[in-house]
Amino acid sequence: MGQETKNPERRHRRVPASIPVKISTIEPERDPWTGRRYFRASQETCANVSRGGAFVRTVELLDPGRRVLLEMELPDGGHVEAIGRVAWTKRSLSPDSAELGTGVGVEFLGTESDELAALDDYLSEDPLYPEGRGN
Repeated sequence: MGQETKNPERRHRRVPASIPVKISTIEPERDPWTGRRYFRASQETCANVSRGGAFVRTVELLDPGRRVLLEMELPDGGHVEAIGRVAWTKRSLSPDSAELGTGVGVEFLGTESDELAALDDYLSEDPLYPEGRGN
């Protein structure tokens, strides 16, 4: 899994990852040309994850405040399905840089306790994430 991302403002440590994630909007959007309502759903990659949220690499940026559903199949076999809120977006002009790239930061708002336990198990496998379960 690699090194964690340290930020003194975060409540939870983030662990670098490369996890396939499906991100779907919960509230419909309106097509500006036809006026029809639609939902977005795309298969993306989670670049880092914590108990409190995730960074999802995507070129289809969503506005901060949008609620989304994240569905992740963890490498250790666990499954996490969480309701989240887009907390921030990031555009990067250099996709080959060492930084995270273009995507959205998603704050988890809620998930089932067994899925939260699966996420805790996955995070506790990283030797740099000493808190493990219950953080």
